[in-house]
Amino acid sequence: MSNVTIKLLAERLNLSTATISKALCDSHEISTTTKERVLSLAKELDYVPNPYAGSLRRNKSKTIAVLIPEVADSFFSLALNGIEEVALEKGYHTLIYLTHEKLEREKAILKSLMGGRVDGVIMSVTVETSSFDHIREFNRHLPVVFFDRVCEEIETAKITTNDFECGYNATRHLIEAGCRKIALLSISNSLSIISERMKGYKKAIADFNLNEEDCKIVHCTEDARQNCDLINEMMLSESRPDGIIATVEKLTTEIYLVCQSLNIDIPQDVKLVCFSNQSSAIILKPTLTTITQPAFEMGKAAVTALLKALKNNNINLEEESAVIPSTLMIRNSSLSPQPEEV
Repeated sequence: MSNVTIKLLAERLNLSTATISKALCDSHEISTTTKERVLSLAKELDYVPNPYAGSLRRNKSKTIAVLIPEVADSFFSLALNGIEEVALEKGYHTLIYLTHEKLEREKAILKSLMGGRVDGVIMSVTVETSSFDHIREFNRHLPVVFFDRVCEEIETAKITTNDFECGYNATRHLIEAGCRKIALLSISNSLSIISERMKGYKKAIADFNLNEEDCKIVHCTEDARQNCDLINEMMLSESRPDGIIATVEKLTTEIYLVCQSLNIDIPQDVKLVCFSNQSSAIILKPTLTTITQPAFEMGKAAVTALLKALKNNNINLEEESAVIPSTLMIRNSSLSPQPEEV
């Protein structure tokens, strides 16, 4: 049932709205039996507290929520640092929620936050997020700002990087390094960042007249073991690639491990570019060529946009969107080995 209010609960239970409100807040003034009756009906009718009603009784929470898929990825840890720096400076607290790439968890978190615990949300969606009604519903009550992984369908601020151009530049770099069979490793068909990187990859393949049948897109998963199997199968095939682009950082380890186990030399046999912010890129052997995203700056831009909206309700958040360019950092994994001096 939609639009369930305290007044409706009161009418159903023949109680006053004040009693309902106190029961929902677990007040000591209300008996255990009455609290149980109120909570039972609230759950049955899917009651969600009205954040605006709550704000009339108290000041703003001065707290914002940040929803991210994971913290193992260095991009998100750097972005969180950027968010925290600005939030603390402006007197706001941050609550970090991990969705673990699960749509249902993303939905549950947003629903729980609609009660007024936070003033707004910064989020990067999961790999499973292909429908957006739950985000749209939340956004009717509280402001949302996207960063990195965005929902184009929601009219709000989106802080992104130039993913299409990066996909193109990574592919062009490998082509200029001599690669003719370039594989792109993907993790999602719906994520905005992967879609844009894939489009850039395909455009470069077409612009440089490479045979599309020799340049394959491999759809990986969230399971490291399965990804090792997929990469292993790809590297043992007759059409083995001579260049690989990994669209996410987590695939780096699997690629290195598979090549090591098969005695495939990077970059002699296959050249590699990864979208990654990991600091270990410069100590890997060979050092890793990366598309390095401005994670810290994106985090700062996202929280700045949200706080601007919280200060001025009339602001058009969509106008606060920004595209902050990434950088191609060329290292040994994509360069032809230099002949040894004699």
